[in-house]
Amino acid sequence: MTTRFTPPTDPRLLARLHERLESRAIGVHAPDVHYRTVDSPVGRLLIAATEAGVARVAFEREDEEAVLQSLADRIGPRILRSPARLDAAARWFDAYFAGAHDPFRMPLDTRLARGFRLEVLGRLQDVPYGQRVSYAALAARTSSPRAVRAVGTACATNPLPLVIPCHRVTRSDGSVGAYLGGAETKVRLLALEATGVLPS
Repeated sequence: MTTRFTPPTDPRLLARLHERLESRAIGVHAPDVHYRTVDSPVGRLLIAATEAGVARVAFEREDEEAVLQSLADRIGPRILRSPARLDAAARWFDAYFAGAHDPFRMPLDTRLARGFRLEVLGRLQDVPYGQRVSYAALAARTSSPRAVRAVGTACATNPLPLVIPCHRVTRSDGSVGAYLGGAETKVRLLALEATGVLPS
């Protein structure tokens, strides 16, 4: 007679088992990616990190399962929900949405961007809080000053929105342009940085 294993369903037991798994997931046993979600004024955010630093921030409108699958495909298949490991990152977002200009430096893992896109992310980090730059002006700061469209693509595929502030890049005519979190979110973030208050 074969006995089938039935996984535990007691939420408290599951939580204890998960805590034990998290505590042992270090060194050679560390997962490829840790992740957690945080609630924010612009919706739930998924934060994912490697041992090197935060590698991905995803908006609620993105498919969480698809984001995790992409991380598994591009970084590694061992993915663990580890809220406590990302407490510092969660505090960064809390401080930012409370109006802090530069809450603190977080270690980042930018491996999800390569080539020119990675260069653009580096230039984005030089755009100060509360300021805007046009796609054309940002392109002018890169090794390909005429690559305005490619700059737009780099912003649209930024794996670390908010932390690397692609929301500060707008069109030359003053309109906000597209944004991974949605145009309305981009408008709200720009207003937060201009006034210190996030409009509802």
